[in-house]
Amino acid sequence: MLRAAAERPVSRPSAPPTWVVVALACAGQFLVVLDVSVVNVALPSMRTDLALSATGLQWVVNAYTIAFAGFMLLGGRAGDLYGRKRMFLIGLALFTLASLGGGLAQAEWQLLLARAVQGLGAAVLAPSTLTILASAVPEGAARARAIATWTAVGGGGGAAGGLVGGLLVEGLSWRWVLLINVPVGAVVLAGALRWLPESRAGDRRRLDLPGALLVTAGLATLAYGIVQTEAEGWTSSAALAPLLAGAALIGLFLLVEARTKTPLMPLKLFRIRSVSSANVAMFLCGAAMFCMWFFMTLYAQNVLGYTPLEAGLALMPSSLAVILGSKAAPRLMRVAGARHVAVFGTLVAVVGFGWQSTMSADGTYLTAIMIPGILMMLGAGLAATPLASLATSGAAPGDAGLVSGLVNTSRTMGGSLGLSVMSTIAAARTGGGSSAAALTEGYALVFRTGMGVLLGGAVLMLLWLPRRVPAQAAGS
Repeated sequence: MLRAAAERPVSRPSAPPTWVVVALACAGQFLVVLDVSVVNVALPSMRTDLALSATGLQWVVNAYTIAFAGFMLLGGRAGDLYGRKRMFLIGLALFTLASLGGGLAQAEWQLLLARAVQGLGAAVLAPSTLTILASAVPEGAARARAIATWTAVGGGGGAAGGLVGGLLVEGLSWRWVLLINVPVGAVVLAGALRWLPESRAGDRRRLDLPGALLVTAGLATLAYGIVQTEAEGWTSSAALAPLLAGAALIGLFLLVEARTKTPLMPLKLFRIRSVSSANVAMFLCGAAMFCMWFFMTLYAQNVLGYTPLEAGLALMPSSLAVILGSKAAPRLMRVAGARHVAVFGTLVAVVGFGWQSTMSADGTYLTAIMIPGILMMLGAGLAATPLASLATSGAAPGDAGLVSGLVNTSRTMGGSLGLSVMSTIAAARTGGGSSAAALTEGYALVFRTGMGVLLGGAVLMLLWLPRRVPAQAAGS
């Protein structure tokens, strides 16, 4: 895991209580993950109020997640070079101001621009949350518990999105799913300014802005191409052109990273088994898990007739399950090891996805939402903590922020592209039908597909993840 002792402190007149630092780092993580999902229940209201196009409606979600995933590596490297506290403050301020702009938007372009800037702020903020936390907590069991808390808060943020969004939309308006970030962000910003210590690692080197722009453009183009397949088909030129262009941009990004003196993502990091294997596993888990909340909310509202608030309440047991799994993981890791806990958690989620794929148009809450939802999210919580620990375990202290950014990038990138693919799969099975039975068939196929992705992920983890945390991270 990350070694804080080798990092260079910048300013620390008096050490704040560890719990304060952990709380502030987790609060920042909660905000950025919450905003990935909180807008889902508000989309119909946004569309009515701002006359959003169908494409614009999808990009309310995509603009945030793609900017978030694409610039997170840049945010992680900036924290290493220029200070984690500084990047935390800049990212949180940008995120809060963009939330205000989105909440006050009067046109489609204004909302989409605000969501993209929100994602950029989140990308700067998120990597610093994990490295600040790791720097504040000594290695060993205490840090494993702190990372478990960080993971649980992140999972809880994604889980709480439906409930928080439903409460705000029904009680106030869709604008408050964005405006609520303003007072919360201001409080966290004041606390961070007062109590967070500053640290950085490495020399001040030039940031790889071309790399960040290439990977973001590549992700956005790929996502656009996947969205186009829903209406045009996978073999149409309207879909193939952006898909090929997106792949070319990602390839160009890798070429630039291999040749530049100060790469955004040093490819040598992927020679470290723990870094490469855990990040691939994170990508696969994100591709399936991110879709769970989206399609469970749609199933509850479009098929079972729940209101947005009722849908959010229906998923509360799942929200508690992901937190429980995240908090239980460190204890299990001490007994069984990180690799086995990650595999076990993924298999628990597989059972949940398989159960959910048997959904029907007249399902009952207990068997159609609550129990499979608990299994899916309990497994997600159990798997995320050991994967995050392994993903950051082999990095040198100077690359701590970068590897933390990779953890979040892998999960968010998987979620962004996974959601686009799964939406296409659901639409293809539905065939344009809007009846409860047709929608259920589409959603069920998504969960069967997710089950297959996770099964493949479990096999990959068993064969590729290291048996032990690398000695460099173990503090030996």
